[in-house]
Amino acid sequence: MRIVDLLSKNSIQLNAAPKDKTDAINQLIELQIKGGSITDKEAYKKGILAREELSSTAVGEGIAIPHAKSEAVKKPSLAAMTVPKGVDYEAMDGEPSNLLFMIAAPNDGDVHLEVLSRLMTILMDEDFRAKLLQAKNKEEFLKIIDTMEQEKFPAEPKAVQENKEGYQVLAVTACPTGIAHTYMAAEALEKAGKKLGISIKVETNGSGGAKNVLTKKEIEQCDGIIVAADKTVEMARFSGKKVLTTKVSDGIKKPEELIQKIVEGKAGIYQHEGAGAAEEETDEETFGRKIYKHLMNGVSNMLPFTVAGGIFIALAFLIDTVAGAPQDSTFGTYTTLAAFFKNIGGYAFNFMVPVLAAYIGMSIADRPGFLVGLVGGYLATLGSTFTNVGGDVPSGFLGALLAGFAGGFLMLGIEKLCDKLPKALEGIKPVLIYPLAGLLVIAIVMCAVNPFMGMINTGLSNFLSSMGSSSKIVLGCVLGGMMSIDMGGPFNKAAYVFGVAAIASGSYDIMAAVMIGGMVPPISIALSTTFFKNRWTEEERKNGLVNYIMGLSFITEGAIPYAAADPIRVIPSCLIGAATAGGLSMAFNCTLMAPHGGVFVFPVIGNRMFYILALVIGSLVGMFMLALLKKKVEE
Repeated sequence: MRIVDLLSKNSIQLNAAPKDKTDAINQLIELQIKGGSITDKEAYKKGILAREELSSTAVGEGIAIPHAKSEAVKKPSLAAMTVPKGVDYEAMDGEPSNLLFMIAAPNDGDVHLEVLSRLMTILMDEDFRAKLLQAKNKEEFLKIIDTMEQEKFPAEPKAVQENKEGYQVLAVTACPTGIAHTYMAAEALEKAGKKLGISIKVETNGSGGAKNVLTKKEIEQCDGIIVAADKTVEMARFSGKKVLTTKVSDGIKKPEELIQKIVEGKAGIYQHEGAGAAEEETDEETFGRKIYKHLMNGVSNMLPFTVAGGIFIALAFLIDTVAGAPQDSTFGTYTTLAAFFKNIGGYAFNFMVPVLAAYIGMSIADRPGFLVGLVGGYLATLGSTFTNVGGDVPSGFLGALLAGFAGGFLMLGIEKLCDKLPKALEGIKPVLIYPLAGLLVIAIVMCAVNPFMGMINTGLSNFLSSMGSSSKIVLGCVLGGMMSIDMGGPFNKAAYVFGVAAIASGSYDIMAAVMIGGMVPPISIALSTTFFKNRWTEEERKNGLVNYIMGLSFITEGAIPYAAADPIRVIPSCLIGAATAGGLSMAFNCTLMAPHGGVFVFPVIGNRMFYILALVIGSLVGMFMLALLKKKVEE
C-alpha cells in the first residue's frame, strides 16, 4: 500500500503553527475528516488519545506519527502536516517535531503495520525530510513522496520498468507472514543487482498478495530464477528454467552470491511434473527444508483468520469490560455488540485449523491436496464425534498438522497409482477420482488419528493447567527466548504457533508471553541506538528509530539487519531481554486473547500495567546487554 495513495490534497496542511501537542492532534484529525475516511470524529479521536497515553508517538528526528485503529475508519488514510517552527510533541530526544503524519486504520487487518514500516523507512532520509519541509504547495509535497517511494520500493509494479532485452535474473521472495522478510529480501536482491550491473526483477509474495508478478515473457528470456521463500510459491511456470531455491533469509544476507550463481549457470534445471509435483531437490533444498516450507505455507494462510478472528474476540471482551458485564459464562456475549464481535470472531477463528491443514496439503500435492487437508483439518476439530467411536475430545491443532501432511503425501501416492489408469480417464481424475479417493483415505486416517491426538491434547492441557507459578515462569522465559533467537525463523514461528494453539484452548497467558518476546528485540535495539549511539554506525542509528515502530507493532523482523551484522552480540542480548519479558509476563499472570497487534491490542490485555512493566524491563535488559557486549564504533 503506497503512502502517496493514502494522502489527498484535502488531508495535507503545509506551514502549520499548532500551539502545542493537543492542538496539533486536533488539526490532524480535522485533516483526516476532510480526507473523507472518518465516520465518527470523537470515536477516532478517542483512539488517538488512548495510543498517546501509552507513550508519545513522536519518534525523534523531528518526526511524529500519531495513529489509531478504529471502527470509525472506513478505509486506510493519512493526514500530513509540516510545522516549520516545530511543536513540542514530547519526543524522546526532546526536540520539537516538524513533520507530522497521522494514520487512520480500520479495525480489520494489519494495514497499519505496512504503513508504519513504510513511512518510517522513507522518513529516515534526512534530505527527503528537508524537501518535504520546503515544499511550496501540496502538489509538490505529494510528488516528493511519490518519487521517494519509487526509489525506495522499486519492486512495485508502478516503479518497475522492463528494459528492451528483458531481465537477466528474476526472483521471488516470500516469508510466512509476508510482512518484513519478503520485502527486505526483495530490496537486498535489487540493490545487489544494481551493484553487480545485472538487471533483476523481484516478485514479492507478501501479505497483500503477489506484487510485481513475473510475466511469461520475462521468464522465457531470463538466465534463471531465484526463489528465496519460506513458504510454497507457484513453481509450475518455471519448468525447464534454471532455478535456485533457498531460504528467504539468504536473500537478505547473501543476495550477491545468489545472483552470481544464476549468472554463472550453477543453478539446476527445474522440472515440474504434473499438478502434484514436488520441487526438485538441490543442495539448497533438503527434505527437511521442504517440510518446513509446507508447514509455513499452512501457517501463512492461517494467519489472517487467526489475527482477525482473535482480535474480534478480544474486542468482544473489551466491550463487555467497558459495559461492566459480570465475569461469568456470559462474559464476552453479555451485550449485543459484544456478542456480535464474539460470534463473528469465533466463526473466523473456527476456520483456522481446517485452513492450516488445507494449505499444508495443497503445498504438498497442489489442488488435489487441498480437499484432503481441508476435510482432515475439519475432522480434527470434531474429534471422534463424526464416527461415534471413542471420546469427543478434538485432536485440534496437532491433529490438523498431521492431517495436512498425511493427506498431502497420501494424495501424491494416489496420483501415482492413478497414472496406471487408461488415458481415457485422464479428464475425470482431478474432478472425480482424486477427490473421492482422497476423501475416503483422509476419513480413515482421521478415525485413527483423532482419539490418539485427542488424548495428547487433553494431557497437554492438563499439564499446562497443573503447572505451578515457577514452572510457568520458566515456560514464559523459553517462549520469549524462542521468539527472539531467530527473529521470524523456525523457532520464532514454532513459539508463535504454540501461542495461537493455546488461545484456541483457552490458555491466554501463553500468547501474552509469546507476543512480548517478539516485541522486545526491535525495541531493545532502538533504545540502544538512541542511548548508546557510539555502539552503532550512523546508518544503524538512523534506521534504529524504525525499530520503535516495528517493536511496538510486534514485528520482530525489524531486528534482523542488526542481528545479521553482529549475531554473536546482538542475538544473545535480545534473547536474554525477550526471555526476561516472557518470564515476567507469566509471573504477573498477564493474558492476551488476541494473537497479534502489539500496542494496538494492549487495551484487552489482562494485568495491562504489569504487562507494560514487563515489556519495559525486558527491553531495558536487552539494551544494557547490547551496551555491555558491543564495542564502540570508530568513525
